[in-house]
Amino acid sequence: MKKWKFPIIAFLSFFLLNTTLILKPPLLPPTNPCLELPDEYLNYQDIELPPYIGNIPNLDVFDNTPANNFITNEAATLGRVLFYDKNMSANNTISCASCHLQEFGFTDTLQLSQGFEGGSTGRNSMNLSHAKYYEPASFFWDQRAATLEDQTLMPIQDLVEMGMDLDDLILKLEATDYYPDLFEDAFGSNILTVDRISRALAQFIRSMESYGSKYDEGRATIVGPGQGGLAPFRLDFPNFTSQENLGKSIFYDPEIGNCASCHTPDLFVAPGPRNNGLDVVYDDNGVGAVTGNLQEYGLFKVPSLRNVELSGPYMHDGRFETLEEVVEHYNSGVQNHPNLGPQLRVAGPNSPPKVLNLSEDEKMALVAFLKTLTDHNFLSDDRWSDPFCEITSTHVIEKNKFQVYPNPFTQGTQVDFVNPNAVQYNLRIFDYQGKVLWEVTTIDNSYYIQNDFLLPGIYFLQIDNDNSKGIEKIVVQ
Repeated sequence: MKKWKFPIIAFLSFFLLNTTLILKPPLLPPTNPCLELPDEYLNYQDIELPPYIGNIPNLDVFDNTPANNFITNEAATLGRVLFYDKNMSANNTISCASCHLQEFGFTDTLQLSQGFEGGSTGRNSMNLSHAKYYEPASFFWDQRAATLEDQTLMPIQDLVEMGMDLDDLILKLEATDYYPDLFEDAFGSNILTVDRISRALAQFIRSMESYGSKYDEGRATIVGPGQGGLAPFRLDFPNFTSQENLGKSIFYDPEIGNCASCHTPDLFVAPGPRNNGLDVVYDDNGVGAVTGNLQEYGLFKVPSLRNVELSGPYMHDGRFETLEEVVEHYNSGVQNHPNLGPQLRVAGPNSPPKVLNLSEDEKMALVAFLKTLTDHNFLSDDRWSDPFCEITSTHVIEKNKFQVYPNPFTQGTQVDFVNPNAVQYNLRIFDYQGKVLWEVTTIDNSYYIQNDFLLPGIYFLQIDNDNSKGIEKIVVQ
């Protein structure tokens, strides 16, 4: 197994504009993660499709992979590292995986996810599996990202989610030792670019295909393509319980549940956004709020139902905690709306919402069927797991044990820190781009820095060893 362990490298970013200090979200130096990858690249590019998936007519129409970003093992591996790396956030606390957890089908258990400074996201975290097969190719609940490649960069820059400027991100990742080699393998050169980051992340996400569920086991016994009519799905699956088979029949029967009209078998994705009869609030009008098209107000992207058992809370706002609540919504709670999906109406365009009138047993059966879409192998597969190994966390040196004075200064400044055991420490001064301008190693409790090398401006002084670090902004007048 390959392992990389690296020292802390400082990187902090502040900018001056018209002599006024403009602070971005607080940027910290990259951490020193332990990265563990197998000697041979795992398989992402040749995932074997079951026949009932591979035989879906026009499967390539569903596939939103652009011609310039086909999946390779090397780039998807790079995407995996980027996806789990907390250095992608301004203060090294949040990664993509913080809000898309593998064990929950790459969703979050919170109604609204928490960003790098503790703020809440505007919408619920979406299931990422089978993102490759969303035909419109646009992403987020309101489809504001034209491609998956575009989508991957937006949370990174979001001031609530990860708080990173993309130019700063490149500088920050360049300050690690593991990314140049990964970029070299993925793209043929060790140059880090925003485009390559987005392409690698998109490849990793598109590789998330799940075909190891109880449903797949039963589906493999039934002859018939996924899009060749509903006849194959009216047959009982031999590995299903009677309750699960009842739920399956409700799901597929156009006269009862009609769920398959939006959640197309066997991918369980919709061909486009839908209004599913939620009481959509005025300030969260979905796709229409982005496009300005009145006919798209209240429409939201439909994620795959695979692993839906674990992907709650549900809906774009996370309003439903359980699958039972979701089923009851479609059974009796659909609200009328000018753009309500026709599948949820009694008849023509202006007819009222459909009420399914399912019995309690039927509702329980539908929930039982949805749980057969859980793929436990997918939820623990190494290909999509965290590649960073556990290491001892770095202790932050408290302010009262690390003092710099005078500050601001001109000729020099004194650094005092508590060091009763005479442990060896490094002192370093960085500019706003993370470049080391001065450094020294010492075991003294006090060190005077004679300034004959810093021009007036703002810098950062770091004290660190293998287990501890402290950072202080310093100002030269």
